[in-house]
Amino acid sequence: MSSIKQYMEYVKPYKWKILWTILIGIVKFGIPLLIPLILKYVIDDIIEQDAWSIDEKTSHLFWMMGGAFIIFLVLRPPVEYYRQYLAQWVGNKILYDIRDRLFDHMQKLSLRYYSTTKTGEIISRVINDVEQTKNFVITGLMNVWLDLITILIAISIMLTHDVPLTFVAIALFPLFGFAIKYFYGRLRNLTRERSQALAEVQGHLHERVQGVQVTRSFALEDYEQKQFDNENNKFLHKALEHTNWNAKTFAVTNTITDLAPLLVITYSGYQVIIGNMSLGTMILFFGYLERVYSPLRRLINSSTVLVQSIASIDRVFEFMNEPYDIVDKPNAIKAERIHGDISFENVSFRYEENEVLKNINLEVKQGETIALVGMSGGGKSTLISLIPRFYDVSGGSLKIDGVDICDYEARTLRDKIGMVLQDNILFGDTVAMNIRMGNPHATDEEVIEAAKAANAHDFIMELPEGYNTLVGERGVKLSGGQKQRVAIARVFLKNPPILIFDEATSALDLESEHMIQEAMEKLASDRTTFIVAHRLATITHADRIVVIENGEITEVGSHSELMESKGSYYDLYQVQHLDD
Repeated sequence: MSSIKQYMEYVKPYKWKILWTILIGIVKFGIPLLIPLILKYVIDDIIEQDAWSIDEKTSHLFWMMGGAFIIFLVLRPPVEYYRQYLAQWVGNKILYDIRDRLFDHMQKLSLRYYSTTKTGEIISRVINDVEQTKNFVITGLMNVWLDLITILIAISIMLTHDVPLTFVAIALFPLFGFAIKYFYGRLRNLTRERSQALAEVQGHLHERVQGVQVTRSFALEDYEQKQFDNENNKFLHKALEHTNWNAKTFAVTNTITDLAPLLVITYSGYQVIIGNMSLGTMILFFGYLERVYSPLRRLINSSTVLVQSIASIDRVFEFMNEPYDIVDKPNAIKAERIHGDISFENVSFRYEENEVLKNINLEVKQGETIALVGMSGGGKSTLISLIPRFYDVSGGSLKIDGVDICDYEARTLRDKIGMVLQDNILFGDTVAMNIRMGNPHATDEEVIEAAKAANAHDFIMELPEGYNTLVGERGVKLSGGQKQRVAIARVFLKNPPILIFDEATSALDLESEHMIQEAMEKLASDRTTFIVAHRLATITHADRIVVIENGEITEVGSHSELMESKGSYYDLYQVQHLDD
């Protein structure tokens, strides 16, 4: 299906609104068509009426034009307003729907996609390119330069025929300029506010893209979708406020441009009646007048060219059509009760051309604590990424409670797994909100209890606003140890049966490491736990230590067993000078 056809699928729900916009547009463009009829009446039935005196002709002329002025002053403005407003309303609603669909799509894309795609590129497609597609609905190809030249040539020709009538024809230019200055001054501010609202959506989106692993690991796609809906709705409100004033601007400025022909007809008709102007000059001026104000009106409505809109549509749907790496089976089961028995059976994993894991066999019983150690790049982090199904195995099978994880619904499986990473993502909201990522519906009391369990309550209470303190983007206002304790608190709040700690205490000072280690051991009690660590002193308590080298398991045993065997683990331990 072409991108244009896909785009039209989002247009279909608003087809009746679009039909109404077209019907109102017919009325809008039909009203100016009265002008040639008025001109014909003035020439044939008033000017050429030999039986009337000059006073009678003047009287009929002014009565006729008085009625015309009423039509254009009373009927035309609301028609113009609703035509512009409905067109912009439909365009903004279509954009709202596309962005919501794209955000849902983003949450289903694999981590593999995010590892190879720049965040800025994703945001550009969701924000900027989607915005550009609106012109496909409400605008077409506009040639600004041709319109400007047309205006200049038309005025030049008018000046060569009759200077006074030319000034009558452009007499409303000052009023037109005043209207633009008045309306566009306010419109500029509304545009700035609208752009700011759009930037806030983009900022929110940027954070969520960076924190997609947290959203996945806590199975918060629905919750995050609602949060994004709130931000997107704020932007929609600003966009419609901008549209409202924009429609008023068009209504006033286009009304002024439509009054100009009436002035020319009135003045030139009177001059013909008294013999100061030829009928041909009058008709000529009316013809050129349309060629002055129609381009001027088009310049107001001008926007990004149609070609750019189509290019943006192609980019949007190229992104929307990006396939998913992780897809639930049609008969996938919900991971409702997970005990925590995990088995790796000849598991291998290949990333593009590189084989990262080879024939991994490991049985983990419920409640066991398994530590994964080895040199960087050996495959430890990749191995634990298979458990929440961030990636699917390339060979073999990974089972939880005897069920292949590919048979589970991915989101319900991740809901049973808690993860604390080396660089945990905190969103630029309050401390309480970041802890609630573990359970968005938790009470304040439950949040505080989780923080206490994670040894985080004391430092939180010392913050300027306690649990309501904003942590800044990615938690920049907190230290590394504080961020880790907040991350552990939300896992306490989640209360999952399976835990994964990936370098959770690396690069921290000894005091922070001690507090986090204490919280981790408390959290790991009676849960199946995986710990990836370089500092071997933090995992000596593990039930079993698994040494992984070049994607393969080379040693398995307790700390004392591996020290006695004097293999790779013993060598790593000696290198770190941790022996007594």
